Amino acid sequence: MGGVARYFFIALAATLLVGCATNNEFAPAPATAATSDYSYHIGPGDIVNIVVWRNPELSMSVPVRPDGKLAAPLIEDLPALGKDPTTLSRDIEKALAKFIRDPVVTVIVTQFVGPYSEQIRVVGEATKPQVLSYKQKMTLLDVMIAVGGVTDFADGNGATILRSAEGNKQYSVRIKDLIKRGDVSANVEMKPGDVLIIPRSWF
Repeated sequence: MGGVARYFFIALAATLLVGCATNNEFAPAPATAATSDYSYHIGPGDIVNIVVWRNPELSMSVPVRPDGKLAAPLIEDLPALGKDPTTLSRDIEKALAKFIRDPVVTVIVTQFVGPYSEQIRVVGEATKPQVLSYKQKMTLLDVMIAVGGVTDFADGNGATILRSAEGNKQYSVRIKDLIKRGDVSANVEMKPGDVLIIPRSWF
């Protein structure tokens, strides 16, 4: 075997070994990740229903604009991004107090998108890579159902979760075992802001 051919096969073998080793490069993702104190935060694209007690003319559903603000009767450019519904209710009451006496406001979110920082992103060899709204107790299986599984070229057991809530720490996950073999032990909870990275298999 010539020197060039020998070098090529050594390089190929090294590449395959590195590919095999990547699954053990990161610690397995913890089975539980959701926190009991999670509270939904409003994001661009959400629809909020503003109810002003005894003032039906001021009550209506409004969208949160791309800049994270909303507008309603007597309210202009009120920041809503990142606030929970209760906090937003109090802010609206303060804004309306300039015009009506002792306003009582309730905010109900009716369409959920959430802030970008809390959305789940799925990239790589998913059938339909996309951004998903986080839901409490959301699992890896829920995410895979939403994106339609993986492509024929995916290295499912080489997938990782990049967890922004923990300083971009990376965890390994076993998607192939979960969806192809039905191994429920491979199902793990997601956290707000997680990025699921599904690499391509090279062999």
